[in-house]
Amino acid sequence: MNALNVAGIGKQFVMHLRGGIRIPVISDLSFSVERGECVVLNGPSGAGKSSVLKMIYGTYAVETGQIFIEHCGGRIDIASADPRLMKQVRQKTIGYVSQFLRVVPRISAIELVAEPLVSEGVDAQVAIARAKPLLERLNVPEALWALPPATFSGGEQQRINIARGFITEHPVLLLDEPSASLDAKNRQVVIDLIGEKKKAGIAMLGIFHDPDVRDAVADRLVDVTSAAVRQIQPEQAVA
Repeated sequence: MNALNVAGIGKQFVMHLRGGIRIPVISDLSFSVERGECVVLNGPSGAGKSSVLKMIYGTYAVETGQIFIEHCGGRIDIASADPRLMKQVRQKTIGYVSQFLRVVPRISAIELVAEPLVSEGVDAQVAIARAKPLLERLNVPEALWALPPATFSGGEQQRINIARGFITEHPVLLLDEPSASLDAKNRQVVIDLIGEKKKAGIAMLGIFHDPDVRDAVADRLVDVTSAAVRQIQPEQAVA
């Protein structure tokens, strides 16, 4: 069974300030992601790629279709899961690297990175010890680890975000532009981290506008603009 199976999902946005006009975003989208695979959502800006990730993560409602995922030894449909179940899914099954770091006042960078492990019940000192090598790999200066990242640069905040997303062993990992705002050196670190997750059997679904990163990590591309989703090769991709 696939780690993630998306079956015919669809969503529209209602423009309340424009007389309730309904704008279709995703229509009848289907695909699957296997363990140890990185599937990349493909399509032009505004095609709904981030919306797909948010539907899978449960922050956007699914209007039509189903999203099946393995969770705690069973199979659940995220499209019909209640908020309590989704909280458990995010804690144990689905990780997420978003485009932007949610900065928490007075919380240090290393504590932010360690927090997903702590929420799983890992001892705080053990979690911090596991955060340190990730921060080192992502070239975050040690002088910044004890500081709140509110004043960090965009690239530094993104590296904290990446470390926070990659520190866990969630069987499914969603990646929304993880290489954005990074220089070439740190983009390569992201490529390496994704490769290690593949070897560990993690199923990953991502968005990458950087063609070099996308081509380096993608096993398959899924075109979100096609009603009947077609799988295409990386060299055919449209950012």
